[in-house]
Amino acid sequence: MRGELRLEIQTGFPGHLAEVETVYVGDSHAPHRLESSRFHSGVLVVKLEGYDDRTRAEALRGEVIYVAERDAAPLQPGQFFYHQLIGLPVVSDAGEALGTVTEILATGANDVYVVTGPGGELLLPAIKSVILNIEPGQITVHLVEGLR
Repeated sequence: MRGELRLEIQTGFPGHLAEVETVYVGDSHAPHRLESSRFHSGVLVVKLEGYDDRTRAEALRGEVIYVAERDAAPLQPGQFFYHQLIGLPVVSDAGEALGTVTEILATGANDVYVVTGPGGELLLPAIKSVILNIEPGQITVHLVEGLR
């Protein structure tokens, strides 16, 4: 109604959106001024400038809404944005090159890093016993029984 959009939340800090002035919509990252954001019945509802009726808002159905990294909620030490992890090389604690992170699955209990490499695809749970270290240049992991 009134051009408002109901969002599926994919951030741990949805309340932070109220502090953002500009959001970016879709694969083209088209900038839009954020007029308002609020929670209603557990759903985040936003209003973008220029989207004043339901018909216009329907054009954005299924699109992803992004915020600039500079506008994102600050991360704690040891936390990373998904885009910082995608493409990182992954090595085992034994020194074996396993591939690169190609996708991150949000499962609810913990994220799962999809690593694609010479041995195929590995699904690595983002838990301390598996993900040992994340550095700017690589991720070091411990391959527990059953991960291959």
